[in-house]
Amino acid sequence: MNIKKHIPNSITLLNLFCGCIATVFVARLDFEMAFYFVCLGIFLDFFDGFFARLFKVSSPLGLQLDSLADMVTSGLVPGYVMFSLMESASNPNHYFSFLGFIVTMGSCYRLANFNIDTRQTDSFIGLPTPANALFILSLPLVLKYSDSLFILEILTNQWILLVIALFSAYILNAEIPLFSLKIKKFSLKENALQIGFLLLSFLLLLFFQYIAIPLIIIVYVLLSVVNNKFLKK
Repeated sequence: MNIKKHIPNSITLLNLFCGCIATVFVARLDFEMAFYFVCLGIFLDFFDGFFARLFKVSSPLGLQLDSLADMVTSGLVPGYVMFSLMESASNPNHYFSFLGFIVTMGSCYRLANFNIDTRQTDSFIGLPTPANALFILSLPLVLKYSDSLFILEILTNQWILLVIALFSAYILNAEIPLFSLKIKKFSLKENALQIGFLLLSFLLLLFFQYIAIPLIIIVYVLLSVVNNKFLKK
């Protein structure tokens, strides 16, 4: 038996396992632990593809398995978090809260489309589901650790949360090319955008902690738009 060919799929299943654990923590309203397990799942999601390429064992099964695991870790979990936020909002309409799963539906459509879109081998079109998941999962942590009344009012308003859920589903599937963070050549000039973004992200995390996460995702999208319009030749 060729053990190597099973390593990437095993890592993918561990990603799925992290998503299942994160779902349980969301049900317990422990958003911090849910965030950590989603981060671990995303970390594993990166390495399943890495090892598949390293061992030259990429397969259609691995591609489908990867999307199914991501559907839980980066699809179901953020949708459940948005539902929970809407449930705990000021004067909530409990039936209205189910619209938080618009995030999950948008993620599902993105993952299915990604598998058949040959344009997304070296860069992304629309926000990747892991980045979107981090954005959504950071919201309850920002709410927990921020002293700002403005943020409190925003993240406890069901209508604003619905707008965030709708925008999330849109940006996942928007025809907006986003630059890849993969560094293929060791050239400072060719990787200036990626390096600059990573340094800025590090500084934002250092100074703003959890509140930096949604800011980083927003900056990533804005930098991609500027790059597409002004910097690309």
